[in-house]
This record gives sequence, C-alpha cells and structure tokens, in this order.
Amino acid sequence: MRAPAPAYAANDGVIDSAGRALGPALLSSLDAVGEVALHVDRVSLVETMIALRDTPGLEYQQLMEIAGVDYPDREERFEVVYCLLSLTRNHRIRVHVQTDEEKPVPSVTGIWPVAGWLEREVYDMYGVLFEGNPDLRRILTDYGFRGHPQRKDFPLSGFVELRYSEEAKRVVYEPVKLAQDFRTFDFTSPWEGAEYVLPGDEKAALPEAKGAPTPLKADEIVKADAAKSEAAAPPPKPKTTETPAQTGAGKAEPDAKPKPVDPDVVKAPRKPRAKPTASDTAPSKPRTRKKPDTNNG
Repeated sequence: MRAPAPAYAANDGVIDSAGRALGPALLSSLDAVGEVALHVDRVSLVETMIALRDTPGLEYQQLMEIAGVDYPDREERFEVVYCLLSLTRNHRIRVHVQTDEEKPVPSVTGIWPVAGWLEREVYDMYGVLFEGNPDLRRILTDYGFRGHPQRKDFPLSGFVELRYSEEAKRVVYEPVKLAQDFRTFDFTSPWEGAEYVLPGDEKAALPEAKGAPTPLKADEIVKADAAKSEAAAPPPKPKTTETPAQTGAGKAEPDAKPKPVDPDVVKAPRKPRAKPTASDTAPSKPRTRKKPDTNNG
C-alpha cells in the first residue's frame, strides 16, 4: 500500500555531492532527524546557491522559505536559514549562514525573486541586513517602529505605544507607560504550583464533582462519588419473586368491577335510533320552473 503523503528521496550521498560542489565554502554539515543542514560561508552565499541549483545530482531549483534565529550568546548572534526544494529529486535541504547586527548577508533576489519579501521579513523581525536587496523595508511592523520584535533582548511591551489624539487629529507615539497592576504582575504559573492560594482556588480543596480538578496529591484524592456509593450500599439479600403468589397477582379489590375490553378506553352505550315516519319516506314533489314572460318586452 502506498503512503498517503509523498515520500521524499533519501539523504544518501547528498552531503558528499554538496561537499564536492561547494568546496571550501561548506563549513560544516549535519544529517539529523531525516534532514540535511549545510553551514556555508556568508560571503560566498550567492555562488553556493547557484551551485546547489545547477549541479547535477543536487538541483535545488526552488526557494521555499527564509527564516531567522537569534542566539544572543554567540559572537555572530543571528543565523539565516534557507529552505530549498529539489523538484526533480523530490528532496529538501537547509542552508545556514551566520551574521551579526552590522555584517550584511548577500541577497539572493537575483536567483529567486521571491527572496525579496522573505528577506524583508527577516530584516523587520531580527534586524539582519541584506546587501543587494532592491527594497529592504519593514514589511510587518509600522513605518516608525523602533527595534526588532523577534530579538531575544527586545522588551515584550515595546518602547513606544500609539493612540489617536483628538487634539492633533492623528495617531501619536508616546513612551510606554505601564500601570502599577502590570508592574507587580506575578509570572509564576499556577499550573506549576504557586505558594499562595489564587482567587477561586479555595473552592477546590475537595473535588466539587466527578472529574473536577483538584490541587491534592494522587494519594490524597478521594473520588467525588465515593461517599455517595458507600451510603447507598446494596441490600444483603436481593428480593426475588419465584411464584405469582408472592407478587399479589389475582387478588380482587374490595369493590372490583368488570374490566372493560380496553382499559384505556371506556365506551358509553349508544342510544337507539328513531324509526322513520311516512312523511319522511314519501317522495317529494318535483319543482317546476316558471317560464319568463316575453310579452312585456
């Protein structure tokens, strides 16, 4: 039976073919969890992509995605990941390059024009510069946005907030001002176990119903219907009726009456019909139609 999803080609020989085609531009390679990742030199990225596209046995014709990753502890903190697809071989591969806030990455828009939008997204979210991109502008955030949201040192609240000003009749930007309630917010997850009782948890000391959540430990949990089942214990000897005499069947009531044919419907006696008289049975005289008078015309 064939698989419901298309099966991709195996990774056998891909790294060896890429090493021969790229030469010193290939810094390292990894084959893990069924995927091949190539770490290449940033300066020679365009030549590397052309080789991966045109070399027989590789033939990665299509650029599927460009993603960014941030590693603040590294000297070159950003990684730009290119996901390539070979249509002729039905195989996928990832190409990784490293950079920082200042060193630009060569643009691959000359090879795949779709990279223009993808590079703008990585620039907007991470601040990675792409040399050669004809229109490197923000694509997801506002024009006056300050910072890059996907950097791990970017504050979640942002630097500025915007609102519509009735006085200026336009949208204005102001520094973020957090209310005191947000400043003292406790980020401890109640699912991991807080040291205090949250509002509403005082009702959960015992389970309210069967299947209700409870903060008790597994050995302290008592089922919600355990007490009810103990109170309604089954009788020691079940009641049985082995003969009709034990059921009371056949005993007449003190003022018993004959049962009708249908116990749900009791028919009333019908009245006798009156006999027809002679006048009712005599034939009626036919009516004659009067002719119109034509002499008065």
